[in-house]
Amino acid sequence: MAPVIEIHDLSFSFNGHPVLSGVELSIEAQDFVAVIGPNGGGKTTLIKLMLGLYQPDSGWIRILGQEPKRACRRIGYMPQYATGEKGFPIRVLDVVLMGRISGTSLGICWGRRDRQKAMECLELVGMADARDRLVGSLSGGQLQRVLLARALVSEPEILFLDEPMANIDMGGQGILFDLLAELNRKMTILLVTHDIGLISRHIKSIVCVNERVFFHNAAELKPEMLETLGLSGESCPVEMIAHGVPHRVLKRHNADTDGRRQEKRDESYQSRRGQR
Repeated sequence: MAPVIEIHDLSFSFNGHPVLSGVELSIEAQDFVAVIGPNGGGKTTLIKLMLGLYQPDSGWIRILGQEPKRACRRIGYMPQYATGEKGFPIRVLDVVLMGRISGTSLGICWGRRDRQKAMECLELVGMADARDRLVGSLSGGQLQRVLLARALVSEPEILFLDEPMANIDMGGQGILFDLLAELNRKMTILLVTHDIGLISRHIKSIVCVNERVFFHNAAELKPEMLETLGLSGESCPVEMIAHGVPHRVLKRHNADTDGRRQEKRDESYQSRRGQR
């Protein structure tokens, strides 16, 4: 089966400043990818190139076998949270319906199917009861779920999320990650974050972006990738805590020569966490 995302020898610059160089990337169907890297490293730019919002200076991109603009109706996109989202006087249901604009020839004239699908998506994210509330009355976590429903209402095959965990507490992050894991059963997901501490146990692959791009088909970072991201082995955390569950997503940079002794320390650590 052909990859759902293919990028070959892609480069992109902004005002003469290189942002991405020589990108090679291949993503398989139903992968759950964390796109990580420092602020300004090119993560959001890479996503916008895949969405067809930017055009590469060189190289090419194929999304579901097509150029990005031709595949746009098969893609869902949840952009970075913006404070303006809460300031606009609009109902929750209408925000979600905006995700159907590309699928109707009548502009903002919603049909029965549009409203039915919008309510299905609100039900899926647990926000159906808030359909008539103004978005300005929502918490950060509630708003993120509404924006996710908007991204899902077009029934995408690939879902892009840019910093979806921003402005959400740890409990809300756990709920959202679990929901994304369910969605991943039928769609490919790419989640952008600059915080490697937010990598969840549900993540299957990692893309590291800092002008260059490295793909790793497991939720584990290699030392050379960390160097590319500007992270030394000393500064990089070994254990990640997601949703209160300790799990390893990074290789040990200084392996203990006595593996059994390290395993006992890991077991002791997990035991202490379980008693809290």
